Amino acid sequence: MKTKNLEQSLSDSRELDGSYDQLTGDSVEDDFELSTVCHRPEGLDKLQEQTKFTKKELQVLYRGFKNECPSGVVNEETFKTIYSKFFPQGDSGAYAHFLFEAFDTNKNGSVSFEDFVIGLSIILRGTINDRLNWAFNLYDLNKDGCITKEEMMDIMKSIYDMMGKYTYPCMQDEAPREHVESFFQKMDRNNDGVVTIDEFIESCQKDENIMQSMQLFDNVI
Repeated sequence: MKTKNLEQSLSDSRELDGSYDQLTGDSVEDDFELSTVCHRPEGLDKLQEQTKFTKKELQVLYRGFKNECPSGVVNEETFKTIYSKFFPQGDSGAYAHFLFEAFDTNKNGSVSFEDFVIGLSIILRGTINDRLNWAFNLYDLNKDGCITKEEMMDIMKSIYDMMGKYTYPCMQDEAPREHVESFFQKMDRNNDGVVTIDEFIESCQKDENIMQSMQLFDNVI
C-alpha cells in the first residue's frame, strides 16, 4: 500500500513538471526519485481547484520550485538563502523569516509546494479581501488577531534592513518608527493601541494608494 501511494505521488509530481508521459508511463528516474524526495505535491487537477493558476502556470511554478528544492519541501534556512538573492544590497533575513511563517500554514517548520502555491495564488490572484487578510496575517506576528506597534515595528525594521542602507534617497534611522506611527494614525480607528482585522481591511480599502498597489500584482504571472 505504501509503495502504491509513493508511485501515485510520483505520477502526480511528474504531471506537474511535465516530465511524465501519460501515454506510456515511462520514466528512468523512478527508483532514484522515490528514494530521495521527501514530499510529493498534490495532483495537478487538485492544485488547480485550490488555486487560481492554470495547469500550465502550475507546471512552470513547480519546475522552479523543484529546481530550488529537489526534496519537495523548503526549510526556513533554505528559504532565507533563496530570498536573499533578490535583495543582495540588504539583509533580508528577518523579513524572510516573517514571510516563511506566513507560508508555513501547518506550522511544521517547512513549506511544501502546496503551501507555496496556495499562498502565491492569494497574493497574485486573490480578491482584495483575500490579499488583505493574507497581509494582516503576515503582520500579526503572534497570530492573536491584532497588530501591535511592536509587531509593526519589527516588520518595518525588517523591510528597511532588506532595502539596505545605501538606498536613494538615504533612509533616516527614525524612518521605521515614523512609518509605524503613520500606520497606526491611519489604521487604529478607536485608538486602543492595536489594529484589528476589521480596522485594517476598512482602512486599506479607503486608501487609494494601497488599492493601486494591490492591483500591481494582477499581471505578475
